[in-house]
Amino acid sequence: MLKASTPGRICLFGEHLDYLGLPVIAAAISCRIAISAKRMRQPVVHLHLPDIGAAEQFALDGRQLPYQQDRDYYKSSVNLLLRKGFTFSEGIEATVQGTIPINSGTSSSSALIVTWLNVLSRLADSPREISPTQLAEWANIAEVLEFGEPGGMMDHYATAVGHVIYLESNPAIQLTALKPALGTFVLGDSLEPKDTIGILSRVRYGMGSILAKVNSVNPGFSLHHSEITEVGEFKDMLTKDEYTLLKGTLANRDILREALTLLQAPDLDHPRLGRLLNEHQANLRDAQRISTPKIDRMLDASLKAGALGGKINGSGGGGCMFAYAPDQAEAVAEAIEREGGKAYIIQVAEGTRIDEP
Repeated sequence: MLKASTPGRICLFGEHLDYLGLPVIAAAISCRIAISAKRMRQPVVHLHLPDIGAAEQFALDGRQLPYQQDRDYYKSSVNLLLRKGFTFSEGIEATVQGTIPINSGTSSSSALIVTWLNVLSRLADSPREISPTQLAEWANIAEVLEFGEPGGMMDHYATAVGHVIYLESNPAIQLTALKPALGTFVLGDSLEPKDTIGILSRVRYGMGSILAKVNSVNPGFSLHHSEITEVGEFKDMLTKDEYTLLKGTLANRDILREALTLLQAPDLDHPRLGRLLNEHQANLRDAQRISTPKIDRMLDASLKAGALGGKINGSGGGGCMFAYAPDQAEAVAEAIEREGGKAYIIQVAEGTRIDEP
């Protein structure tokens, strides 16, 4: 029996910046997706999915598999490996279980695909050990490109590589692994469904429209290099919401830059890290407008209970938040649950791994 697992992730800094070509800082967390699998004679994949009370089965005959549902990730992963030259003369029986909140912005789907690819590559006719970065790149293909969906690579690198990563995507992918001495976090699931499509249509495409207006007047203006003080020249040509969004985006960029310096320092300033998380959240709440009243209450309760800082996690409009609480994790978890959330005490974790041979 082969058992592999992969962590979920939180975005520490850079929420809603990656699709603009700006860097992000993400951390793998101790909630994980695990798959236990073994070969079977019948040439099929038989999946047991007890967490959602379901099962799935499909043929494994060497041909590309047709997709019969949206985001058919189990099949897209097989198809990808077939295109990479892997072969499967036997079937696979697997059980999938996890502790990552589903559809809550903690990358449960990316962790699932990374784990499944890790398992498949080791149960193929000619088993191969694939590096975490290669698994991340293949998972991005299987999850995003295969279905023509928008999305960056933060989730895939963060879950596959693990710990804390700084990821640049412009002009090319550049990954830096960080290992700051971070303490305990508390993840809080608001249990509110995320409005991913609505948020992205307003924030992502809103920024596209803003930049088109700004560059028509000042072609040299750049989210990468222009100072936040330069935004003032566009105030009269943008609506109030557009101006606030542009300014908030640059403020978040600058917060991330300061956070990177902080996380690379020999001695981590924990209170300052908390304050930067709070500053990032204030922009996400007021400029990007991706927070919700319930998540705001959960964050306020966390701070009153002793957390040093916190923010919403993921695209927003619902889903999860997290608080940095190296000394008061239990109290913060209780505070989150009093506000109607579901709390998980978590630590920064290693990336995808084989738990049992």
